[in-house]
Amino acid sequence: MKKAISIILMLGILASLTMLSACNSDEGSTAPQGYTDPVAAREVVETDDKYRNYYHIWICAFEDSNGDEIGDLQGIINKLDYINDGNPETDTDLGMTGIWLSPMMPSDSYHKYDVDDYMEIDPDFGDLETFDKLIEECDKRGIDVILDLVLNHCGTDHEFYQNALKEIKEGNLDGYAKYYRFKAAGFKSPGEGWRQVIGASGIWYEGQFSTEMPEWNLAYQGTRDYFEEVAKFWLERGVAGFRLDAVKYMDDDETDGVEFLDWFYKTSQKYNPDVYMVGENWQSNSYLYDLYESGIDSQFAFSFATATGHFSMATNSEDGKSLASQLYKFDKASAEANPNVINAMFLSNHDQVRIGSTFSQRLNYMKNTAALYLFAPGNTYTYYGEEIGMKTPGNYHGNDAYYRSPMIWDSDVEPDIWCTAGAFCELDNGGVKQQTDDENSLLSFYRRALKIKAQNPEIARGRITEVYEVEGDNGVCAYKVETADSAVIIVHNVNGRKTSTLEVTDEMLKDAIIAGDLYAGVDEKKDIPVRGETQPQTEEEFPEYASLQGGKLTLPPRSSVVLRSAD
Repeated sequence: MKKAISIILMLGILASLTMLSACNSDEGSTAPQGYTDPVAAREVVETDDKYRNYYHIWICAFEDSNGDEIGDLQGIINKLDYINDGNPETDTDLGMTGIWLSPMMPSDSYHKYDVDDYMEIDPDFGDLETFDKLIEECDKRGIDVILDLVLNHCGTDHEFYQNALKEIKEGNLDGYAKYYRFKAAGFKSPGEGWRQVIGASGIWYEGQFSTEMPEWNLAYQGTRDYFEEVAKFWLERGVAGFRLDAVKYMDDDETDGVEFLDWFYKTSQKYNPDVYMVGENWQSNSYLYDLYESGIDSQFAFSFATATGHFSMATNSEDGKSLASQLYKFDKASAEANPNVINAMFLSNHDQVRIGSTFSQRLNYMKNTAALYLFAPGNTYTYYGEEIGMKTPGNYHGNDAYYRSPMIWDSDVEPDIWCTAGAFCELDNGGVKQQTDDENSLLSFYRRALKIKAQNPEIARGRITEVYEVEGDNGVCAYKVETADSAVIIVHNVNGRKTSTLEVTDEMLKDAIIAGDLYAGVDEKKDIPVRGETQPQTEEEFPEYASLQGGKLTLPPRSSVVLRSAD
């Protein structure tokens, strides 16, 4: 179903940019004399593989197409040109090449993680015909679609569970009960997360997440036969793969989680040899490495996400050196566990406080952190609204509905969506409408970063082979990413008010040039303590753009570049 991304050639723009920079030195000029935009001069490289930049959509909060105040599949179709318009020559779309859809199967809850029917669409969101249309429209734009698939548990209204309850109350534990984790344990609970079956004395079922979410017996062949039907159903409809919910809970006293994932991955490959799977695993990195023995492509890198993750901490502490080291160690260990691993990088998701809240009022911090994760090897996952700086409403108090507030298309108009209890957020920098034509907006920054990735496919597809340090400057995050036949060097300066330099030799990268550049903006001056009093920081001048001359790379504060060998 993958549609190859067209190649664009924009060399004519170079002449225009050069003329503008030479002739226009008035206030408001976007480029100094002598600067030519390296992004405008390069081509988007044609690709057709599992490496994607995913846009994570919480369906009910994204776009309502029929006025029922619930986002739906048709709403996503209506907004596809915002995500990717299929034309790489335009700069008005994000350029995302994948979509991860939140759970969309029938359920009584708003979040849909308690599935009642694995081969249908919840009527709040549409129907299978609309879903097929979504896949068709995504295919036209080169977008892969993966589904949020919940294999650890289901909803209590699932037909199999209702049949099991009926049989259990009749004293039969050998029928549909085998599909689930039931135990006859008398009046003593078998352990944490086990619930009593009402109307069946001494019978318990496992429900780690909720009384409404009974857990499947993943060791039972009948369960596996059913899940094979589910995988076949969706893969034959054109989905590219699955985001697997709660993979760490698949390991229990009856099931080897690694073995189950290995089985499900290989089973799915029968229906799509190129199926892609990414697991949700809120565990330490060492547990991720263990689970990679299953062969699944990806697991989310939680240690790099949120306000306390490596990306945000690098921005906050101005410590790029440590980030480079962490990225190298993580990439190396993951590849040793699974040579075909595709790291899954993100900043926040539907279960977490948005990164926009972490860096509220600090646009350059949001840009800087975005560059760090978007230029890390592997696939990236951008939570809807993250690209415009959406924040979690301040009164969330652990209510997960507030992590899933309505998308802000126009900050002058309150969203008419109420599926998450009307949890709205305010924006410091406007919605999509306000940011679209602002070249300094966070949205424009994301668009440029994603275009740079499309022009330099090594960023996503390579392995980190070297890390470079600058003596006396911990603000530099620099590493080499290599594929079998090419390489790039990624360099970030996360210093807020300090220019950084890096010597680039031919041994590092022969005939290196700047192939892409991003500028988040210098930090505002701060008052600093001096002998018990505060004094403003001194005025400093910083270069506006990065330069590479005589093997010396110079980077302004909060900037990022991609280096590659000259063509």
